[in-house]
Amino acid sequence: MSRPLHRGISGGRISGGSQDLWDSQMKDKEELGRRDSSDHHSPMVKLASQLLHPSSSPSKHANLENGYSNDVYSVPSPRSWHRLIMLALRSSLFLIAILAVVRSLWWTISISTTSRVYVNQNYRELYDRVVSDLWDIGEIAVGSVKSRELDFCPEEFENRVRCYNATDGADDDSSDVVEVVRKCGHPGEEHCLVIPPLNYKIPLRWPTGKDIIWVANVKITAQQVLSSGSLTKRMMMLEEEQISFRSASLMFDGVEDYAQQIAKMIGLNNEYELSQAGVRTILDIGCGYGSFGAHLFSKQLLTMCIANYETSGSQVQLTLERGLPAMISSFTSNQLPYPSLSFDMLHCLRCGVEWDEKEGKFLIEADRVLKPGGYFVWTSPITNAHNIRNKAGKGILKRWMFIHDFAEGLCWELLSQQDETVVWKKTSKKSCYSSRHNGVALPICGKGLDVESPFYRPLQNCIAGTKSRRWIPVEARSTWPSRANLNVTELKIYGLHSEMLSDDAENWRVAVREYWSLLSPLIFSDHPKRPGDEDPIPPYNMVRNVLDMNAHFGGFNAALLESGKLVWVMNVVPTIAENRLPMIADRGLVGVLHDWCEPFPTYPRTYDLVHAAGFLSLHNSKHRICSLLDIFTEIDRILRPEGWVILRDTTSLIETARSLATRLKWDARVIGVDSNTEERLLICQKPFFKRQVSNS
Repeated sequence: MSRPLHRGISGGRISGGSQDLWDSQMKDKEELGRRDSSDHHSPMVKLASQLLHPSSSPSKHANLENGYSNDVYSVPSPRSWHRLIMLALRSSLFLIAILAVVRSLWWTISISTTSRVYVNQNYRELYDRVVSDLWDIGEIAVGSVKSRELDFCPEEFENRVRCYNATDGADDDSSDVVEVVRKCGHPGEEHCLVIPPLNYKIPLRWPTGKDIIWVANVKITAQQVLSSGSLTKRMMMLEEEQISFRSASLMFDGVEDYAQQIAKMIGLNNEYELSQAGVRTILDIGCGYGSFGAHLFSKQLLTMCIANYETSGSQVQLTLERGLPAMISSFTSNQLPYPSLSFDMLHCLRCGVEWDEKEGKFLIEADRVLKPGGYFVWTSPITNAHNIRNKAGKGILKRWMFIHDFAEGLCWELLSQQDETVVWKKTSKKSCYSSRHNGVALPICGKGLDVESPFYRPLQNCIAGTKSRRWIPVEARSTWPSRANLNVTELKIYGLHSEMLSDDAENWRVAVREYWSLLSPLIFSDHPKRPGDEDPIPPYNMVRNVLDMNAHFGGFNAALLESGKLVWVMNVVPTIAENRLPMIADRGLVGVLHDWCEPFPTYPRTYDLVHAAGFLSLHNSKHRICSLLDIFTEIDRILRPEGWVILRDTTSLIETARSLATRLKWDARVIGVDSNTEERLLICQKPFFKRQVSNS
């Protein structure tokens, strides 16, 4: 009988018979079964055991039941190889999954604790995108974003300005609304988004937009355009869809001649020399539609237009639509929201202010905001010699003589009088007030009444500003643009060192470069290119009217001008912040005090860019009665479609702001700030939502 063949090494021998071999194979199967069961219940224990104790795993040196070792050249069975390969694959896949989860958790934690991790500049864009996406995921996890978005306001809100009772007692069809007193209460209205008029169009690029505006963007009728009576209003030419202020109008030469006439009455050759005479900022009272300021813009003169609230045909709304400085304000019962000694010139071209009323208090207020050595220019039929001589002009003569004598009592010097225009110069010598012999010798305000920056303060009956350390004649100040950099003597007035202002200026230079590179639709990948645009240079020349909600020293404004940006800035100092508004005025800039729990005195869609650095922290620290949603809704109201919002603050507050931006339907991105890892930028753009045609 032949023996069965057994594989092995030549000369090797396996003891026992076939039954022993069968028993040995069954025990091997039972052992493998126990191992498979253990693998199923604890794969990580199995894997760890194999890694830490390799000798316990199956090996070519494992002992057999008969007590002999396998030979080093013995080959496992195919089934054993298969089991080993599958076990290795399972373990590898499980290990990869564990590593992926750990790495994902580490990346998430590192994002949420960025103050401890340095992020390389080359990867910042990717980093910011991940943070933004994670924030979106968090919002989606909480609930539907769409359900929290604000609704659009009714149509009657298109041009509404709260605090002026636009819908309560004012006739929307009236074109002549006399002074309406601003009166604000606590914010309590339902939040909604003001949508543009039906045929609203994005304003034309500057400087073309200075001369041509779209009729549908402002509330004005053809009759109001044609019947406008002032010099600047008669310049307007109404076309099919546009109002033109182009120099093609014959009246343009009238504005240029008028400005040159004023310069010569001061003693200059032309209006180009006004800057050399110390004139930089001009308050234009009842400005028409801003043509006087538009003409002086090329002479580096900054003209702020103020006018009454008007429901239709508003001077302020049309002036802002042209990209020129303007705000709703008027001589009523309260002082203007500007510091004492703010402007180099006050201009009134048939502005509608009755200067002889209220016992001359309007003239006293004009004197308060005028710098020492500044000019008061008044053009009115009251000053016309022909009207004064005839019998019908006896009443006018009486009014003129009151104003003439009152100006002398204010220590104003009458420089010249031509036709209907009169130019006075405010004294720069305090000694004048003690040497007055005129019957209208007004008292000097005491310390309690001489407030540097009034806010809702009634008109005073005394001369203010004479005790201020800022009493510096316009001729003694640096001419523009050097005026923006205050000298050491001027800085001492505010308790500042030159190094502090220099550091502030350098920080804003860097910030402006960063901001300007971000003001592009490219930051939002889903933002469509505006029709007709062939990749214009950022920021697409669409930023002209800028509002700084927390102006500090006015450094943002100064940096924009220094970098050559063709913008103007409304510097707003919150009433809860340190009052640096007088310093801003002395730098040749314009600004106001404002409580951001109230609506800003302007019309909807009037600013291209709203900026706020540190405002959220300031608001949060003061525990204001209004919410951030109240303030953000107001920002949306005054922001033009496709306008920008730049917020700079702490990470937690920026995240809160981003959530609010989502509710307002803004496109928003969070950007890191290298210089301070605790700060973030929130760059937002307001979409252009078009009003649908009603089917009714």
